[in-house]
Amino acid sequence: MTFYSILFGTTEDGIKKETLEAPAFFADLNLDQIIDAITAGRQEYNLKPFFYTPLNDIDAIKYRHEIMQDLENKILFEKIKSFAQKMREMREHLSQKDKLYYKYQKESWFLDAVEIYCDAVNCLLDDLNIVDLKSRGFLAFREYLADYVKSSRFTSLLAETKNLKADLATVKYCLLIKGNRINVRKYESEIDYSIDVEKTFEKFKQGAVKDYRVKFLDTLDMNHVEAAILDLVAKLYPDIFLDLDDYCEKHGNYLDKTIGIFDREIQFYIAYLEHISKFKRAGLKFCYPMISDKSKEVYDYEGFDLALAYKLINENSAIVCNDFYLKGKERIFIVTGPNQGGKTTFARTFGQLHYLASLGCPVPGQKAKLFLFDRLFTHFEREENIKDLRGKLEDELVRIHNILNQATPNSIIIMNEIFTSTTLQDAIFLSKKIMEKIIQMDLLCVCVTFIDELAYLSEKTVSMASTVVPENPALRTYKILRKPPDGLSYAISIAEKYRLTYDSLKERIKS
Repeated sequence: MTFYSILFGTTEDGIKKETLEAPAFFADLNLDQIIDAITAGRQEYNLKPFFYTPLNDIDAIKYRHEIMQDLENKILFEKIKSFAQKMREMREHLSQKDKLYYKYQKESWFLDAVEIYCDAVNCLLDDLNIVDLKSRGFLAFREYLADYVKSSRFTSLLAETKNLKADLATVKYCLLIKGNRINVRKYESEIDYSIDVEKTFEKFKQGAVKDYRVKFLDTLDMNHVEAAILDLVAKLYPDIFLDLDDYCEKHGNYLDKTIGIFDREIQFYIAYLEHISKFKRAGLKFCYPMISDKSKEVYDYEGFDLALAYKLINENSAIVCNDFYLKGKERIFIVTGPNQGGKTTFARTFGQLHYLASLGCPVPGQKAKLFLFDRLFTHFEREENIKDLRGKLEDELVRIHNILNQATPNSIIIMNEIFTSTTLQDAIFLSKKIMEKIIQMDLLCVCVTFIDELAYLSEKTVSMASTVVPENPALRTYKILRKPPDGLSYAISIAEKYRLTYDSLKERIKS
C-alpha cells in the first residue's frame, strides 16, 4: 500500500498546484466567510488553498469521506490533535533557535526540537496502532509511518538524540566567583552545605524578612556573561560539545517530508470537523452526500446556509432548514416570493452544498445526493461602478454572456435577482432568452427572480417559493417550498421601492 497524501489518494489527484486565490463565486455564496471561520487560528498551516481547490473525481471525494469518518472516532481525533500540538512545539523551538545569537544555546534548542519530533512520531505510530482504522488514507499512512520508524534514518536519529541528551546531562561544573572574575572548573563532588546551613539558621527565623537574593532576568536569550561561561564549560567537555556540533550539522534536514506534509494536510479535516461540531451541538445535521458526475437528480433534506447559521448560532437565534430535490428531467429551480423571505439564502445554500461536497466534506443536511460539477458560476446583483462606462443593465448582460460562453452541461449556475434595473417587459424578455439557453444546455441552475412567468418555461423548471405566515403576510417563515408562484413578489418589491406599502403610506399620511 503506497501512501502519497492524506488529502489525495493518488499523485494524479494532487498534481494541481495549490490555488492561492478564492474562486470568483466565493463572495456571492458567502463561502469566503465560511472558510475564514473554518481556518481561523490556523494561519500557520496555510489551509485556505486546500479549500480553494475542488476535486473533480468521485473516488478522490470518497477518499476524503473515509478519512473524515475515521476522524469521527474521538480517540483518533484527540491523538491526531496531540501529534499536531507536539509538532507545533517543535516548530516553536526551531523558530526560537533562529532568534537566538549564541552558538551553543541555538544548538540546544535544535536538539530539543528533534527530541520533540522523535517523540511525536513514535507516539503517533503507537496511537494509530490502537485505533480501528478503516480509511485507505490512514491505513496507508500508518504503514508508511511504521516503515519510517524502523528505517535506519529514524533509528539512528533517535539513538543519537538520546545519547547526546544523556551525555549533556553528565555535564557538571563549578563557578568560583571573586569580584568581577569567574573561574570555571569541573565539579569534583564537593559537599553541598546549603541544606546544613539552612537547617542551622532555621531557629533564628522571625517571620517575613527582606529577600536579598538577586533576581535574574527571565529572558530566553543568554547574556554575554552566561555565553562566556558556557564557552568555558565546552572547553572542559570538548568531546561532548564537539558531538553536539556534529549532530546539528548532520541532522539539519531531520524532518521527514511526508510527515511534515501530513502534519499540515490533516488540519484540513481537523479544522472542518471542529467547525461543524458547533452546529451539531445546536441540533443541526450533517451527512456524507452521494456524489454523481452523471445523474442530475439531486436532493438535500434539512439543509441550511452554513455562513448564516454560524452568525445565528452566535446570536442564539433560530435556524430554518429547507429541503430541495430535482427528479427526472428537472434541472432548474425558479425561486420567487416576497423580499427578505430567504430566497437568496436558498440559492446560496444550493451553491455551498455542491462546493463543500466537491471538497470531500460532510454537508449540511440529514441526507443528500449532489452533482459533481466542472465549474460553478454565480450572477448576483452588483452596485454600479462609476469607473465603468457601462450601465447596470449592459453590465449584467455582459456578465451573463461570459458565463454562458464558459459553461458546459456539467456546470452549475446560480443567479440572484437579475434585471431589476429595467422594465418588467424587458426583464421578462431577457430572462426568457437566458433561461432558454440554460434549458438547452441541460445544466443545473437556481434562479431567484421576481418574474413568475419563468416558472412555467419548461418541464425542466421547478417552481420554489418563499412563504409567509398566513395570518400575517408581513411575517416570513423562511421556508422555501415546491409550489407555484403567488404573483405577489413583484408587486411587493415595487411597493417597497416606491414606499407604497401599507405601513409606508400610514407613515406618510401622518407626516
